[in-house]
Amino acid sequence: MFWHMTGLSTASPVETILDKDNFTLDELLDEDEIIQECKALNGRLISYLREISQVKQLVQYIVQEAPEGASKERILKFPFIACEIFTCEVDIILKALVDDEELMDLLFSFLDPERSHSSQLAGYFSKVVVCLLLRKTAPLMNYIRDHQDIIKKLVDLIGITSIMEVLIRFIGADVHIYPNSGDTMQWLEEMDILDMIVDKFSSSDCPEVHANAAETLCTITRWAPPTLAAKISSPSFIGRLFRHALEESRPKTVLVNLLLVCISLLDPKRLTSGIYYMYNRQTSHEPGATANPETVRSMLDSLGDLLKLLNVSSEEHTLLTTYGKLQPPLGKRRLKIIEFISVLVAVSNEAAEKELIRLGALERILQLFFQYPYNNLLHNHVEHIVISCLGSKNHQFVDHLLHECNLVGKILDSEKNFTLSANESKPTVAAEGKLPPRIGNIGYLTRIANKLIQLGNSDCEVQKFLQDNSDWVDWQMNVLLKRNAVENVFQWACGRPTTLQDRTRDSDDDDYQDRDYDVAALANNLSQAFKYGIYSNDAIAEGDSSLERDDEDVYFDDESAEVVISSLRLGDNQDSGGGSLFTNSNWFEFEDERIDNEHSAGPNASSSPDAEEHMGVGRRADDDVEKDEADGAVSNPPELKLGLESNVPSDKTPEWVEWRESSNSLETPPAFAETFQTAPSSPIHNGEFLEYEAKSDDFEPDSAVTTNAKGGSEPPQSADLDEGSQKTGEGEEESLKG
Repeated sequence: MFWHMTGLSTASPVETILDKDNFTLDELLDEDEIIQECKALNGRLISYLREISQVKQLVQYIVQEAPEGASKERILKFPFIACEIFTCEVDIILKALVDDEELMDLLFSFLDPERSHSSQLAGYFSKVVVCLLLRKTAPLMNYIRDHQDIIKKLVDLIGITSIMEVLIRFIGADVHIYPNSGDTMQWLEEMDILDMIVDKFSSSDCPEVHANAAETLCTITRWAPPTLAAKISSPSFIGRLFRHALEESRPKTVLVNLLLVCISLLDPKRLTSGIYYMYNRQTSHEPGATANPETVRSMLDSLGDLLKLLNVSSEEHTLLTTYGKLQPPLGKRRLKIIEFISVLVAVSNEAAEKELIRLGALERILQLFFQYPYNNLLHNHVEHIVISCLGSKNHQFVDHLLHECNLVGKILDSEKNFTLSANESKPTVAAEGKLPPRIGNIGYLTRIANKLIQLGNSDCEVQKFLQDNSDWVDWQMNVLLKRNAVENVFQWACGRPTTLQDRTRDSDDDDYQDRDYDVAALANNLSQAFKYGIYSNDAIAEGDSSLERDDEDVYFDDESAEVVISSLRLGDNQDSGGGSLFTNSNWFEFEDERIDNEHSAGPNASSSPDAEEHMGVGRRADDDVEKDEADGAVSNPPELKLGLESNVPSDKTPEWVEWRESSNSLETPPAFAETFQTAPSSPIHNGEFLEYEAKSDDFEPDSAVTTNAKGGSEPPQSADLDEGSQKTGEGEEESLKG
């Protein structure tokens, strides 16, 4: 077990099985605590599992399907437990496996073509091999080098994601897993493994095979050894990729996935979806690497053939939508081509820019932007293309976008005709019998227009071009400026207070991390709050028994406060008047505000007749005080002894941390200060406590003391107590009057 308690520990079920004269491996695997005992390095258990016969049976559970009619444990539990035993990384068990070639042959026999390859067993196989690669790198790679057909078998099964992960790690495309294994994998760089992977695009029609093969090549472009990285970016290899991609007889998934590889070659740090997304995020803050000019030039040879695929006039497929119909839909293939061009433009290669101008790629892409007004993915890529063009140092590229592509004219036309057309000759048609909806790319047009104006402020030629267009000037002054004012969130009076206070902050995590919380003050207040049942909703049911809690039961240290801060994440606004748990503000300030509000609201603010009676007493007393003050007859009241009895008398008033930043309240008269300093706490019906503290800011002018017409004094009445508390207050009032 993980721990042993003297006098309380019981015998482990695993030990009970090991004490038997005759037991089987299945009995051990059926015991739930076997994994814990392995991690605790139970000597007897490890000595049994390291035997060759037992290791062989464990491997068989992983690589062989259960026979028909087998028990549920044999099908599900035993393979899982066998895998977990190996991944416990017990060195002596892993050594027994990797040092025996027969056992290794049995393990990798899972890759044989005649075997069935279920995703369940493939996952277990992948975990065991990766564990060996982590802990027994050299022996495993020596075995693979002597059995190079294993690599080919892995490539043949690349459609299974778990097998793909093993292949990527064998290639060395993941430096985070085993950074010290470069010497043992030099022979892999000399193999034709890249050609074997690319051949899967022509030999298989399975979309999963195409996706996993492309993911493997993308990972190689990011993390592979230099030799493989140089080969995959060579012009001959890229030409081979495009030949497979542009082959008409192949499925569309071939082009889509091979363009992913080309995008990764142009921008290796680009974030893409896949199993290695988390590794890409580690380097997302770094600037993108400049693409190899030879790689870019080799891609330009096939650019014209890609642009031909953007033509939508030849297709007759129709897709009905809520706003109308698409004839034809844009499709994933065209969208991926536009994404590829957006990355190509962002590379800022002069040869690529000239080729895009010559082929008219930008004009064709802008046409698709306006023909499909509801495809936000398309709009996002086109916006990146336009912004990259406007930011290019090549003035010819900018002039082509403004003059030949007529970007400004297209923006103005869309602003004038801002509803969806019902023309049947267009790809997007409005539904019949319905009011045409507003087009969905106005927001992107607004940002592109603002980018044009920003560029005009630094480029005289662009500014002159815009100023010479009277329609643009009129639209800018009458429409664009008003739209920007409305959409400027920093000018909103409500809705985003955090943004208004700190415009440089991008996320809630940054806002949370930058704060300087007073953990000690938070811990003290939370400790007192939980101690006196402020947050207890079950106090009514518990009755007075909750008052008998020991201080150790409610102690709240700094470490506990840190946990509360990280989990609850309260108090998003430090500067709010009400304060929060995380800032030095008054938690219970709302209590005083409620008292003030109810005193000022009169009887209509009371929620019960009893409360109205208390308020009436307070008003009569206030009138008497004002009359006495006018006559000069008010004197210091005598010291009172409150008739409050506590079931648990307290020798010390709870020490609350001073949260209030300023105090404008009146000071308490000396007589009442002494009274409230010594007054014990009294339990009330809802399990809470009414604390009397000698603090000047806890008293209001009208509620601190009430003087009756006879010259007597009454304790302050709290207007926000519940009904039971108010009844208790009535009894106390009668006793005082007596």
